[in-house]
Amino acid sequence: MISETQFNKEIDLIIANAIREDIGEGDHSSLACIPKSATGKAKLLVKDEGILAGVDFAKQVFNYVDPDMKIEVVIEDGTPVKYGDIAFYVSGSSQSILKAERLVLNAMQRMSAIATKTSHFVKLLEGTTTKILDTRKTTPGIRALEKWAVKIGGGENHRFALYDMIMLKDNHIDFAGGITNAIEKTKKYLIEHNLDLKIIVEARDLNEIKEILKTPGVYRILIDNFNYNDTKKAVELIGDTCLTESSGGINENTVRKYAECGVNYISSGALTHSVYNLDLSLKAI
Repeated sequence: MISETQFNKEIDLIIANAIREDIGEGDHSSLACIPKSATGKAKLLVKDEGILAGVDFAKQVFNYVDPDMKIEVVIEDGTPVKYGDIAFYVSGSSQSILKAERLVLNAMQRMSAIATKTSHFVKLLEGTTTKILDTRKTTPGIRALEKWAVKIGGGENHRFALYDMIMLKDNHIDFAGGITNAIEKTKKYLIEHNLDLKIIVEARDLNEIKEILKTPGVYRILIDNFNYNDTKKAVELIGDTCLTESSGGINENTVRKYAECGVNYISSGALTHSVYNLDLSLKAI
């Protein structure tokens, strides 16, 4: 996984680019009718139910737009919320509050939706040893926010991008001339480039699992699109040789059954690509 420093850089880039995109040469709506000297206060109002996420991000946005703004947090990230709750108050320059408003709301609504969905999956897995993972199926440009939200919801992050973990999927394997070739070439590449990256290999059937097990050095086997019976067989075959991960169309109706097959992880793109934004608003008071 990427370091905390790298992650923070990603967040800084998201904020800078989002403000550039939204403000451009200036917020003419505010500039036209609100004096530069005007000050005000607003509250973040919750109009939905779920898990709140993005409060810490909002604080960073307000600070980026105007370091003189003051934030009074009432509800922290990861807390269940309901209609009528107030997450925080922000006070300071009225123009600055309005500049930050849309980015804060867009981010928090999506992050809260992801955290809410992730929390639901985590509850479905209670009593098992299986952990829920996100994927790279994220919105381009804001991956760091969406993976942050997964963590807030109680899930775990898979690799952040293509550079922090090796994941040999079907196309890599086919282009490389088979599983064994793909793994051996990867191990050689890592040595040649002095890289310390974990290797995950996707298996499409039990025969591929057996072939993967013949080559040491694999961190985790991705048991992809298997049914329950074959997943159980795969877990038995793998044993303690390496970690296991199930993926492929697993939803809230099937996630528990796959966990009961004994896999260490279940990855789900739905955590980030199939959510409905939580309804939040920033209201002047």
